Amino acid sequence: MGEELYEPIIGGDWGRHACRVYAPVGAHEDLLPYLVRRLLENGANTSFVNRIVDATLPAEEVVADPVAEVASLERASHPRIPVPLNLFGAERRNSAGFNFADGSAIDALLVACARESAQPWTAAPIVAGLELRGPSATIRNPAQRDDVVGTVVNADTAAVDAAFVAATRAAPAWDGLGAEKRATILERAADLFESRTAALVARCVCEAGKTLADAIAEVREAVDFLRYYAAAARRDFAHELTLPGPTGERNVLRLRGRGVFGCISPWNFPLAIFTGQVAAALAAGNAVLAKPAEQTPLTAAFAVQLLLEAGVPPEVLNFLPGEGSVVGAALTRDARIAGVAFTGSTDTARLIERSLAARNGAIATLIAETGGLNAMIVDSSALAEQVVLDVVSSGFNSAGQRCSALRLLVVQEEIMARVKTLLAGYMNELRIGDPAELATDIGPVIDAEALAMLATHATQITHGSRWQHRVPEANVQAKGLFFRPLAVEIDRISVLEREVFGPIVHLVSYRAKDLDAVVDSINALGYGLTLGIHTRIDGLAQRVARRARVGNVYINRNMIGAAVGVQPFGGCGLSGTGTKAGGPNYLHRFATEQTITTNTAAIGGNAGLLSLSTR
Repeated sequence: MGEELYEPIIGGDWGRHACRVYAPVGAHEDLLPYLVRRLLENGANTSFVNRIVDATLPAEEVVADPVAEVASLERASHPRIPVPLNLFGAERRNSAGFNFADGSAIDALLVACARESAQPWTAAPIVAGLELRGPSATIRNPAQRDDVVGTVVNADTAAVDAAFVAATRAAPAWDGLGAEKRATILERAADLFESRTAALVARCVCEAGKTLADAIAEVREAVDFLRYYAAAARRDFAHELTLPGPTGERNVLRLRGRGVFGCISPWNFPLAIFTGQVAAALAAGNAVLAKPAEQTPLTAAFAVQLLLEAGVPPEVLNFLPGEGSVVGAALTRDARIAGVAFTGSTDTARLIERSLAARNGAIATLIAETGGLNAMIVDSSALAEQVVLDVVSSGFNSAGQRCSALRLLVVQEEIMARVKTLLAGYMNELRIGDPAELATDIGPVIDAEALAMLATHATQITHGSRWQHRVPEANVQAKGLFFRPLAVEIDRISVLEREVFGPIVHLVSYRAKDLDAVVDSINALGYGLTLGIHTRIDGLAQRVARRARVGNVYINRNMIGAAVGVQPFGGCGLSGTGTKAGGPNYLHRFATEQTITTNTAAIGGNAGLLSLSTR
């Protein structure tokens, strides 16, 4: 491609100069993608190689300094391309990102996190703005078990009852405040969250074992939830919807809060899901009883502190840390509860469903997002390198402790051997250790019970397996609750009966002619949360997506990290009730609808008819 450049330099009129030729060397399968990229780049109309042979272009224009050209512009950004902050237009402001390539920004974050970690962290029940006292328990860092990160006072049934009294009394006034004012408070909370990013990141890292990148992403998701639900409240709750009908009658539909909502959140997203549930319930006009996971009350307690500081009335938001068998049971069996938003295991969701059904009060709403036996289907046209990148991020990120995480990798038999080879090689490079260190790829699992469960499953599933590979022991850089990620080949999809919540990916091969049967086998598992598809054949991807009974389908990318308002998240079947968090219909599940019909003929009719013109 560069003959026109080399010849004048080596032996042209300018004299003879040494010229180094850049010639990549490698196997055909490695060089072919590289060659395609170079053809695309150098064949573009704007490329230097293309422009240098264009005789119509002045030499000065061809060799113009691009840095100087950019510096001469009045503005560097394109006026029709929004900057990240304005990605969502007038609806809402995007959450602030973080540049991990900026060393000074990383240093500042680490210093701020260390300063926050040096402070005493506590959590206790907050009922009507009053913090309740009682015996406390310690919360330990899952990456360093000798590190006590804080203490928690757990709520009892008396605290739950007091919270119901306060919330039931406050709910009507909060609903009557109006969507606009509620939205303003939530947006103020979003700004407070961003201003205290380091405090929130430190808690996510030390209490939940999140890596720095995951912790930043979690803060961003919480901020996005606050702003997205504020915008949704303005759109759907601030105004009545006028419905079509005959003249002489006026029909409108309005949304209002249900009353008191219970929000029961998990430990794997102690900030984002906790905040999302609470923000949605508040935006729709409900009072809230918020129960965080037993393992991560400190992060949730700080989030509640910021929400109250933003202006949420103390009686409207009540905080109830504690055991599920005590707080959760008391909350879900009470006749005063109007609905429950729950994220967690399928078994716990069933318990909540039965508890709500056994009450003598009004029929309550259950919004449940549970786990999944999430699969990724890879056909022979897929790029194996990209597949492996997405398998590792989907299956092992956050130590596999995401409800959306990859559990089952189904690969067409023609490329299975290459995928296994690449996957093993990548796994050998993963570093497991303290999530507070930037070099760490994978942090700890949440507690000793989770670690024991994973170890038991690993022993059982690898017994007599066709192929298996684990991250080497030498890659574990700390002592804590660490489980080395495992990839293991199994005989058939039906071997898996329930979700295993951790960094274990099960591989199965399939024949191309059996693709529909593969999708049917995945559906038969009963779960329906996420599905990944890797193929370069769009028609095949759309065919699989239509056949699969899942809530979220990801094509040629990883299966985790759903963005609020962009990829609404939620499943069906054993994976939940189907209502998608971060989606346009989510707030409606927290509301009741009221239709108002007025006979306008009884008070003079439709006066507008008198002014109608035939023209």
